[in-house]
Amino acid sequence: MSLFITAETLPFGIAFALIIALALIEGLGMLVSLSPSSLLDHLVPDVDATDVDTGLDRVLGWLHLGQVPSLVLLVLFLAGYALFGYSLQAVVHGLFGVYLPAWIAGLLAVPPGLVTVRTLGTLIAHLVPRDETSAVSEQTLIGRTGVISGGVARRGLAAQARVRDSHGRTHYLMVEPDVDDEVFDDGIEVLIVRKVGSFYRCIRNPYPTVL
Repeated sequence: MSLFITAETLPFGIAFALIIALALIEGLGMLVSLSPSSLLDHLVPDVDATDVDTGLDRVLGWLHLGQVPSLVLLVLFLAGYALFGYSLQAVVHGLFGVYLPAWIAGLLAVPPGLVTVRTLGTLIAHLVPRDETSAVSEQTLIGRTGVISGGVARRGLAAQARVRDSHGRTHYLMVEPDVDDEVFDDGIEVLIVRKVGSFYRCIRNPYPTVL
């Protein structure tokens, strides 16, 4: 039990505590129609998968940012970081009878945390519904109608909308109202009017019989 309470493993205890805190915050957010994960997605850079000329884009693309929700990627990193860190300290203590200094173990655990994001993120990316299948489909979805299918959409807080393209394929988009003071509850029919960054803007469907 000393492994989990010694000062040398404090960074990894904090990582596990953050995972629990994020789960509680996300759970509470769902109860009040607020999504911390959507807010986090607003803060991260928008990665264009068709333009990876910069080093930053390559790194973010390698970590599946934009393909997997940012909160999921953060939890994957914290979990990989903590598990490797505890394992490292347990092995070192078993071999030499002492623990590595917390700052050294903390630094050594960062690469395995990133590898966890890359490895498990690849699996999750194949399971998460894609907003679009190509650059062409992004534009063709503008002007399409859909239904809010996950959460409550308000300006600054995106919700999921289910939209069908001209071929009948279903797309799941993160949408916000185009008008500042509008709020769209789950089940509301909307019309996609434009795309801003990684989110789509929508208005209440003025032609409900079209849907």
